Amino acid sequence: MPVDYSTVTEVPGDKATREQLARMFHRYRFAVDFCKDKDVLEVACGAGQGLGYLARKARRVVGGDCTDKLVTSAKQYYKNRVELCFLDAQHIPFGDSSFDVVILFEAIYYLAQPKEFVNEVHRILRKEGVLLIAMVNKEWSEFNPSPFSTRYLSVPELHQLLMHNGYRAKFYGGFPAIPEDTKKKITAVIRRIAVKFHLIPKTMKGKELFKKVFYGKLLPLGSEIEEDMCEYVPPEPVSSDTMNSEYKVIYSVARV
Repeated sequence: MPVDYSTVTEVPGDKATREQLARMFHRYRFAVDFCKDKDVLEVACGAGQGLGYLARKARRVVGGDCTDKLVTSAKQYYKNRVELCFLDAQHIPFGDSSFDVVILFEAIYYLAQPKEFVNEVHRILRKEGVLLIAMVNKEWSEFNPSPFSTRYLSVPELHQLLMHNGYRAKFYGGFPAIPEDTKKKITAVIRRIAVKFHLIPKTMKGKELFKKVFYGKLLPLGSEIEEDMCEYVPPEPVSSDTMNSEYKVIYSVARV
């Protein structure tokens, strides 16, 4: 029976912390510089909040996901503005050399066979094509795995996966993991305790209540990323050969 990832996916109308909104915006702001006048596929696009933002710069944008509910929601919102389809990340239904850019944000850890995914992407990318991956950093002290995840990769592990399957990859870190002030330090300690004792809820709705208690006022997630909705600080280069605990989010830019 297919997994319903909608329960662990950020969807329009959910309430989020300011940092959660910033991290969503940051992913697509990072990606958009690679997408100008390109043909772009986002795999595991969820409810598609980033697709319209990318489409303003790209020549063509296609979004795909394996959860019918999410694809249907995105289709209802975008109508004919963006192409959407149901797809399996490990068996991508497009021909060879179909895209210039493929995006996979916060989803590689759900894949049973990530090697199959990177091989499929290699097949559908054109010469000098780019695979963009973003993932939570498993070395972050407040890291909390998703209930549907299969395996989280460290930077060296992802580097090895990409390198052994025909990619040249560079890595970047976003959102420094060291709290900046006393309030954030206290919140970080509470979160680490909650992670250690498995107190963080498993669903997005459950997490919403948890965040409201410990982070205060939450903001609604919109249907589409908007320009300048948050401050953008470009991610910093990180080594591909060593573990990294300095950042909450890891980005990979892999070229064929």
